[in-house]
Amino acid sequence: MTRTQLAAAGVMTILLGSPILQAQQQPAAPPPPMSFFVTSVGKGDGANLGGLAGADAHCTALATAVGANTGRTWHAYLSTSAVGATPAVNVRDRIGPGPWFNVRGARIAQSVADLHGDTLEQAQLGNNLHRSTAYTEKNTTINGVGDQPNQHDILTGSTTAGRAYADGNDHSCSNWTSNAAAVAVAAGTPAPHSAQVGHHDRNGGGNTSWNSAHPSRGCDQPGLVSTGGAGLFYCFAITNP
Repeated sequence: MTRTQLAAAGVMTILLGSPILQAQQQPAAPPPPMSFFVTSVGKGDGANLGGLAGADAHCTALATAVGANTGRTWHAYLSTSAVGATPAVNVRDRIGPGPWFNVRGARIAQSVADLHGDTLEQAQLGNNLHRSTAYTEKNTTINGVGDQPNQHDILTGSTTAGRAYADGNDHSCSNWTSNAAAVAVAAGTPAPHSAQVGHHDRNGGGNTSWNSAHPSRGCDQPGLVSTGGAGLFYCFAITNP
């Protein structure tokens, strides 16, 4: 081997041992497993989801269908009101500690406090849930303002803090068991049965809340559709592998 060849070989050995080159040669880390999605379809019976258990089962079935259920427990992002001796359920207490990632590996929020903006700083920064990150379990987008039909109303039954309402009115369609149609009431009077919804696209009606924008027009499927929804809801993994 000539002196020139020996010098070239030495340079190559040095380069191959370079931490920078070694880092470049490392394969990219796989994205975090999906732990958040918007249901691609509702249950088809308005806000009658079979209660929390039925909604959770729907999340699990959709995740299972796309192979994303191994080692995870899924809960729907839904609050319920107190009924008799049965206490209210605050959704922030049933979705696990986080962090949560969408189907493409983008982080939605680091924690419950981050998701709901509990501190002033967290509220100012905001979470990462919006139209370009709120994908379904099938890695598809949900129609929002400007699309036909608009389906940005996402069932939650919750306040912006992720808690159940305590005003005595029905904000969760009889705790997700009612498909009753809207009932005409006087202006300014709360509907006897409705579901509080959020806007996944943070747009429309002067309210940008992802989880508490306005009440639905009744609990039946036509009522949900008429206010810009399709009976969809958020699903969160409360456990991760």
